[in-house]
Amino acid sequence: MNILTVEKLHKSFGNKILFDEITFGINEGDKIGIIGVNGTGKSTLLKIIADVEKGDSGQVVTMNGLRIAYLPQTPVFYHKGTVLQQVFESNDKKMNLVRDYETAIANNITNPSDVYWQKQITILSEQMDKENAWSLESEAKTILTKLGITQFQQQASQLSGGQRKRVALARALISPVDLLILDEPTNHIDNDTVEWLEKHLSHYTKALIMVTHDRYFLDRVANRTIELEQGKLYPYEGNYSKYLELKAQREELLQAAERKRQNFLRTELEWVRRGAQARSTKQKARLQRFEEIASQKAPEQKDDIEISAGSTRLGKKTIIVEHISKTYQNITYINDFSYILLRHDRIGIVGKNGCGKSTLVKMMTGRLQPDSGNVDVGETVKIGVFSQENEEMDPSQKVIDYIKDIAEYVSTADGKITASQMLEKFLFPLDMQRSPISTLSGGEKRRLYLLKILMEAPNILFLDEPTNDLDIQTLTILENYLDTFAGAVITVSHDRYFLDKIVSRIFAFEKDGFIKQYEGGYSDYKQQSEQEEITTNTTITTPKKQSIPKNTQRAKKMTYMEQKEYETIADTISNLEQELQQLQKQQETVASDYVKLQEIVLQKQNLEIELENAMQRWVYLSELAEEIEKSKEEHNKWKI
Repeated sequence: MNILTVEKLHKSFGNKILFDEITFGINEGDKIGIIGVNGTGKSTLLKIIADVEKGDSGQVVTMNGLRIAYLPQTPVFYHKGTVLQQVFESNDKKMNLVRDYETAIANNITNPSDVYWQKQITILSEQMDKENAWSLESEAKTILTKLGITQFQQQASQLSGGQRKRVALARALISPVDLLILDEPTNHIDNDTVEWLEKHLSHYTKALIMVTHDRYFLDRVANRTIELEQGKLYPYEGNYSKYLELKAQREELLQAAERKRQNFLRTELEWVRRGAQARSTKQKARLQRFEEIASQKAPEQKDDIEISAGSTRLGKKTIIVEHISKTYQNITYINDFSYILLRHDRIGIVGKNGCGKSTLVKMMTGRLQPDSGNVDVGETVKIGVFSQENEEMDPSQKVIDYIKDIAEYVSTADGKITASQMLEKFLFPLDMQRSPISTLSGGEKRRLYLLKILMEAPNILFLDEPTNDLDIQTLTILENYLDTFAGAVITVSHDRYFLDKIVSRIFAFEKDGFIKQYEGGYSDYKQQSEQEEITTNTTITTPKKQSIPKNTQRAKKMTYMEQKEYETIADTISNLEQELQQLQKQQETVASDYVKLQEIVLQKQNLEIELENAMQRWVYLSELAEEIEKSKEEHNKWKI
């Protein structure tokens, strides 16, 4: 069933047309990913659908009573309050009840001797019982915990920008709505959280429309794709992979049609040049048809971003890191880390938010001193840092002048080119180059900042969350550039696709500031780390069986311990499942006890790991039992 329709929507900023009478609909169960180059109006379209902005013409038609939750790129909290109060800021009756309850809790913590708030807690608790609202509060706390927010009573004003985004995301996820609108939901969250969100949304039953540049995320969540390009909208049925396939087919058809049009024009032009012998109606009609087809626009050629900025020569000595450590407020973020950077290294740094990834980058680039140890940088090293946040830009400065501050000309693999030509390669046409920076979108500013870093011709690149706010086309070309970059690349990123494509080694942050190295991309690291975890858990539960052997000849007889384990493992699995169910019920009943809730969430996580290991062990023992049975049958056959 259709729940929302965008009809002939037109929107422009100055001379730039974002939408040229675009039309599309959203149905129940749709999970739509919107893609397009930065500045094409992706975020603006979401704002118009969410009724935050208006189009110049056209309309958005919704079904009666349509409920919408909207997560903007940069959430703003209009009212003071705690994390939980912000999460339950809504027009929904039940969510308002929970918010009032959380307000009473917060005030009671601040004024424990105030009898009024104690009475309010009692009254609101009874109302929570009547409305069955405890499960909603429990769900919110679980989602916040998954998103890395555990201080539920912390004042929202004390949160960082990334934490605000996660709190706002939690509010959107628990809102009882028919349409969920998410603008860059994967920004500012770590890899594990992105994977959790991916799984959560893949099972989401309501309609979803989102802007994200995470290609794995689009591939695993979206079932429809919309591309915005030069004011037009192109819909595709399917996820990101299907979109790539269908887009290639569409462009091939357009090119085939254009070749056919050009062939026709050549033939007809020859006829026109020869001149008609008579002015018959038929000849006039033919001439008119020629003029009509000649006036048709050819398919617009793609302006690919070509990054060909050169790099400075890099000597043998690069960056040597020797036993560095860093501690803040008794928390060790980097613990005795050493590494010699190789000239062609491609390193990805991963870990939970706040673990110290950016701290490591700052120490390696000399912007932060370690508490102990040393970072030695070679004389020929020229470092380029594409930081998580853009440097401060003068909004009144022209785009061309921002780049000319670096260089009027730049040496590239293709020779010297001007700053203006370099900007054109980055999809900044001449009219945009003369515009002030204030007219650029957030993604366009990010792209401009990237160009500035590359024009400085570094030979060692540090990229701190480079995929934030960069569109997929820019990312693809950046990846191709990094493939041929002559120096070393070190990147902090939560974009799994980017890491898989670029890096050949992973630095993974573990407990107590220790950093472990893994060979390969992100998927290789994930597989290795999960296998290590399984092996460790298997060693604890079954000391005599370190790991499950693969592709090896198995014994034809179970040991005594294996036989005993095989007879009881089904009951073990059943008991674990019952314990999980009981913990789920407990979680709903202790929603107001924050300490107890955290304990239960941790117990559930441990039980889930234990259950997964038990299931794998059951599969192994079952297969072993089947092989033993087959072996017996084979043996009896030979006896006969």
